[in-house]
Amino acid sequence: MNEHWSRKRQILACLHHEHFVSGEVIAQSLSLTRAAINQHIDALKDYGIEIYSVKGRGYKLATPVSLVNESILVNNVDGRCFYFDETTSTNAFLLGHTSELKSGDICIAEYQSAGRGRRGRKWLSPYGHHIYASMFWRLHSDISKASGLSLVVGCSIVKALSAFGVEGLGLKWPNDIYLEHKKLAGILVEIAHSSAQQTELVIGFGINMSMSAEQGGLIDQPWSDLSSLMSMPDKTELLIQLHKTLKTDLQLFEQKGLGAFLDRWNKYDLFANRDVSLIMAPNSVNGICRGIDEQGALLLETDQGIKRYLGGEISLRAAT
Repeated sequence: MNEHWSRKRQILACLHHEHFVSGEVIAQSLSLTRAAINQHIDALKDYGIEIYSVKGRGYKLATPVSLVNESILVNNVDGRCFYFDETTSTNAFLLGHTSELKSGDICIAEYQSAGRGRRGRKWLSPYGHHIYASMFWRLHSDISKASGLSLVVGCSIVKALSAFGVEGLGLKWPNDIYLEHKKLAGILVEIAHSSAQQTELVIGFGINMSMSAEQGGLIDQPWSDLSSLMSMPDKTELLIQLHKTLKTDLQLFEQKGLGAFLDRWNKYDLFANRDVSLIMAPNSVNGICRGIDEQGALLLETDQGIKRYLGGEISLRAAT
């Protein structure tokens, strides 16, 4: 860890969510000048951390910041783990090193300067507030066998979160996880290389843990996070469990396909048997969602019968 982030993590360790801490106390505890503390505080704000500053009282975090314990993480992940305070995106890092990777190798960052969501959307990545991770996986088959993989990843994330007592979870086809009907997490699967013999994939996922009001205001859809839970999962322990569950489920997917996950998907499918619109710009199709098939296609009941779709985005139709 470089000096730049070592100091900032020390300052964050001094700050609290419940009460103010004076700049003088922080400066004395870290043997720094007040001016240096102010500079680091301003820099932390640039990384998306909302910090209240009140003259005569000091500083206070608007929302908790949860940082990974790197030593515990690396020693408990089965495979290589690349951990960064800051990177452009965890997907981009793995995509740039595929020739050196084995299935299950994972990249985790506290901050992404260019985090990406589906369809090229920006994924907001304030430092230390959420989970930003990507895992490499090599399928020993052509790209057709990867159909439905994002659905498996969604099922896997729900299973890992449920193990920590998170309730009210739901899945939205094809790659979103919801909590109490608001978006909690997203998945981005990218193909690094494909041939008749194998397909190399980078599986990215982001999970909201503690969203500040300032960052939340930049998101253009209803969102949720884990901060409202009676006991928020430890970030390091959750990442270890996510990695373990993902590896197990991806191995099962390779052996038995998406069919092995249909019961799990159906249990959490938010749109099953509901009137929806499937948007495939510039067109849309209306119908009743009838779940998914064993290739991961959305089954939509229309006036012409049940049809299957592999692309697009669904939303609930307003009652008329």
